[in-house]
Amino acid sequence: MSQYYKPNRNSGWNYGGPRWRLSRSKIDLFVECPRCFYVDNKLGTARPPGFPFNLNSAVDELFKKEFDVHRKAQTPHPLMVGYKIDAVPFQHKDIDEWRENFKGIQVSHEPTGFTVSGAVDDIWINSRGELHVVDYKSTSKDARIEALDQDWHDGYKRQMEVYQWLLRQKELNVSDTGYFVYANAGRDKEMFDNRLDFEVTLIPYNGDDSWVEGVLASIKSCLDDPRAPKAVDDCDYCRYREAAGQALRKNKEDQVHLKTPPDMSNSKIGGKNDTLF
Repeated sequence: MSQYYKPNRNSGWNYGGPRWRLSRSKIDLFVECPRCFYVDNKLGTARPPGFPFNLNSAVDELFKKEFDVHRKAQTPHPLMVGYKIDAVPFQHKDIDEWRENFKGIQVSHEPTGFTVSGAVDDIWINSRGELHVVDYKSTSKDARIEALDQDWHDGYKRQMEVYQWLLRQKELNVSDTGYFVYANAGRDKEMFDNRLDFEVTLIPYNGDDSWVEGVLASIKSCLDDPRAPKAVDDCDYCRYREAAGQALRKNKEDQVHLKTPPDMSNSKIGGKNDTLF
């Protein structure tokens, strides 16, 4: 089994257990496929994850170090200056915890009883005291990245909106405008030469977190129901589970009708009394 995949977790981490939290990624999983969410959080069997992208993680970590220099000095980063953003990195006693995976910003949601959490990449503050949620992204594409205009970018947008919602639950003044800091590794060099050159662009996004409360209520209803929800049509994981289950059931039924295979232990090969193992 891959070291990255442990399908059956300790029950204490399942819904109803003392360690269960509703993370930002779990909210997105519910939006994507309620059945996969239910199997994961209620039944305790997680989807296989993708392997970690260490290069992306390295870019994130270096961005954090770079912006922390300006956080300490309370000066604008050159990217902010270049895009004429009236802001500096936000100083707060909990900023390191808010950015730490498996901790993040944690909120007790009274209507559902959930502890909702999410680890933000960064937060900036403008001269009017408004907070801007910031998310770091990295990739390698030929075209300059200036917009989030692909279908799969919807998950990025929901991610930012959950962070905005979490900070608002802390009674902080959060702007609808968040920013994606996008690092794009160029491919136009003649050779690698032990380095990658990144073009960094800043993409503003006006979030709307009004959907979050409704989804939290739906998640509560889902988890409290003893019946697993139906699979969605476009979930590849659900389609695979169904197809694999059908194939295995058919294979088992076929085995019942097979005759007992002949005993080949004393078969002769090439005229010699060789035994097959």
